Amino acid sequence: MSKKANFVKNPVPADISWAKDSGFTPPQKGGGNATHKKITPPASPTGDLKPLLGTLLANLVATANASAGIIRMLTPHGQTLQLISSVGFPAELLQAESAARLNCETVCNSSVIHGIYSAELSACMSRQACRYAGCQIQSLIAAPIGSQTTPNNPVGMLTLFFNEPHESFEHISKTIQAFAQMLNAIIEHNKSNRDAKRVDLVAERQAIANEIHDSLAQTLVYTRMRTSLLLESIRTGNELMVTKYAHDVDEALEISQKTVRELITNFRCAMDPSGLLHALQNLTQQFCQRNEIALEYINRVANLELPLEYEIQVYHIVQEALANIATHSGAAHARLIVEHSGNYYGFTIEDNGSGGGTFTPVEGHYGMMIMRERAQRIGGEIKVESSKGIGTRVQLFFPEPGADWREVNE
Repeated sequence: MSKKANFVKNPVPADISWAKDSGFTPPQKGGGNATHKKITPPASPTGDLKPLLGTLLANLVATANASAGIIRMLTPHGQTLQLISSVGFPAELLQAESAARLNCETVCNSSVIHGIYSAELSACMSRQACRYAGCQIQSLIAAPIGSQTTPNNPVGMLTLFFNEPHESFEHISKTIQAFAQMLNAIIEHNKSNRDAKRVDLVAERQAIANEIHDSLAQTLVYTRMRTSLLLESIRTGNELMVTKYAHDVDEALEISQKTVRELITNFRCAMDPSGLLHALQNLTQQFCQRNEIALEYINRVANLELPLEYEIQVYHIVQEALANIATHSGAAHARLIVEHSGNYYGFTIEDNGSGGGTFTPVEGHYGMMIMRERAQRIGGEIKVESSKGIGTRVQLFFPEPGADWREVNE
C-alpha cells in the first residue's frame, strides 16, 4: 500500500482557490437522493475481511483483559488512519476515532517497548483537546501493523484500551506485536488473492467479448444477405419484398448496435487488473503527460474494495470527466478526489477553467448522458456544477454495495 500523497505533475499551488470546499457530503436520509438502492452487482473479486478482523480483535481484547480495541488502516496518502474494525469502544468516541493522525497514539505521554507504544492517559485527559476526557479509558497500548521485514513502513495501527492504569505492558507486548504481524499477513494474503481473482475476471470478460464478437459477425453476414435481396427487389420493382427486406435490415442493424454498445461498455474495458486505484493513478499520469494542466489526485479512502462492475463504471466516468477538462475547460489546474462518508463513496473531478457548457450535448458527443447511465448501473448519481469564469465540478456518488455482494459472487 502506498503511503505517499497521490500527487502527479505540478501539484496545485497552495494559493489556488476552488469554488467550494472539497468535502464530500453524502445524501441525507428522507430527502433528495435517499431513494438510491444498494444493489448486488455481478462478479466479486474477494471475500470480506471485516468479520474476520472483528472476531480476531474480540479474542485479543478478551485475552489481554482490555476494555476495547480498534484496528485502523493507513490511507494511501500516508497521513491518516481510517477505522476498519472496533470492539467494545464507547459509541460517543467512535466518530472521533474514525479518522486519526498517524502518530495519534504515540504523542501523548507514551513510552516504547519492543516497538509497541503504551500511554497513561490521566495527564492527557486533563487537556481541553483530549478526545478521551470524560470517559473511563485510563491507558492504551498501540502496535503498528506491518511485517518484520518492513518495520518502518506500517500499513495500519492496532490499539487496545484499558479502564485502569497500567504500570507496564511488557507482559503482553509480545502478544500484541505477534497479533499485529498476523494481521499484516492476513491483509497481504487477502490482497494477493484479490489481485489474482481480478486477473481471472478480466480474462473471463475478454473471452465473453470474443463470443459477442462472433455473434455480431453472424448478424452482419445476415444483414449483408438481406441487403442483396433488398437491392434485387428494388431492381425488379417488387414493393412488398422491398418493404420486408428493408425492415429486416433495420432490425438487424438495431441488434448490432446494441451488441456493440454492450461490448464496449461491459467487456472491452480499459480497467487495470491491479484495481481501480491503480487504474486511476495511471489515468492521472497519462492525463498530465498529454495536457498542460496541473492535476492533483487525492485519495482519502484507506481500503477501497468494490465489485469489478463498479470499478469499470467509475473508471469510465472519471475518464470521461478528465477528457472533457482537457478538451473544453481551458483550465490551468484540476483535481480528482476519492472520498467515503456515511456509507457513500464520492468521486469529485473539478477544474478552475472557463465553466459554462462543458458537458452540454452536441452533435456526436453525449458524454454526460453516458456518464449518468453508467452511474445508474451502480445505483449512483452524478451532479454537475459549472459557472462561467469559475470552473466545473462533476461529482459521482453511490452507496456501498450490499453487504452480501461477496457471498453472492464468490
